[in-house]
Amino acid sequence: MTEAQWGLIVVTAIIIVFAAAMRSIGALRTGGTVTAIVVTIVVATSLFLTQ
Repeated sequence: MTEAQWGLIVVTAIIIVFAAAMRSIGALRTGGTVTAIVVTIVVATSLFLTQ
């Protein structure tokens, strides 16, 4: 695994945790949180597989 792929994994995890934290304090609705997580995973997977 390359450094870029490790970076994608780390950044994806950070974004997911941040979205969940924003949801827990009421800054995001559930739909927005789910959308952010799904889009993050789709983009990260796409980039991961093309590295």
